[in-house]
Amino acid sequence: MMNIDHPEVVDAVRRALHEDVGTGDVTTEACIPADLMAAGRFYARQQMVVAGTELLHLMFDEARIERHSGDPAADGEVIATVRGPARMLLTRERVSLNFLQRLSGIATLTRRYVDAVQGTGCQILDTRKTTPGLRRLEKMAAAAGGATNHRMGLFDAVLIKNNHIALAGGIARALSRDRKGAVELEVRTREEIDEALNLGVRHLLLDNMTPDQAREEIRHIAGRAKVELSGGIQLDNVRAYAEAGPDFISVGAITHSAVAVDINFRIEPL
Repeated sequence: MMNIDHPEVVDAVRRALHEDVGTGDVTTEACIPADLMAAGRFYARQQMVVAGTELLHLMFDEARIERHSGDPAADGEVIATVRGPARMLLTRERVSLNFLQRLSGIATLTRRYVDAVQGTGCQILDTRKTTPGLRRLEKMAAAAGGATNHRMGLFDAVLIKNNHIALAGGIARALSRDRKGAVELEVRTREEIDEALNLGVRHLLLDNMTPDQAREEIRHIAGRAKVELSGGIQLDNVRAYAEAGPDFISVGAITHSAVAVDINFRIEPL
């Protein structure tokens, strides 16, 4: 679930450590003997879905993972244990917690959305609304929570949205410039839906509709295209949208509005 060997992941951890440690942890170096060894345990302080514990292998000499990405954890449970020089554990405490708390927050919120649409056949998708520089990690966390990853960036899928259509001069002109074949197209009215279907589009994004409007348009589409819904979708209404019959619901909130979960790190000398 969490590919810690990916160059973007390795670089994200390296940059985070450099940002925090810089030329050295002056407090720890002043207080803690260089030869002191220690063990540290990461505890869940609330119910959560864990994400990112595998990153501890990139930050500590020895890490034992008790809860892997995608695993649930209850309040008080140990999710990982690390061992090594006490100075290293202290110096890397905040960076490791920042990653675990942020990524587990994304996974936890994502699982709530996934659970909310269970049984409808609809898949929750993530979006590009991620923290700059951390997209791959945050999408891994969304996947750990049960979401399906949408496009990673602008480079790996054609998604024609309303501004593309406006600048190109209409749906037909926007589509005529595509050479890749597999296209997703944003539509907002019945007229746009019919035009897209007549032009052969087989993946439609219905944006900013109410559940009732979405249900009516999905009934009109009648299986002629895959349907994704987005815009105005929250935990308290996602079930209603899913019951309208889409194939996918994309939710930016699972990354841009996830709240970090509470994880505690306790260190003891060996």
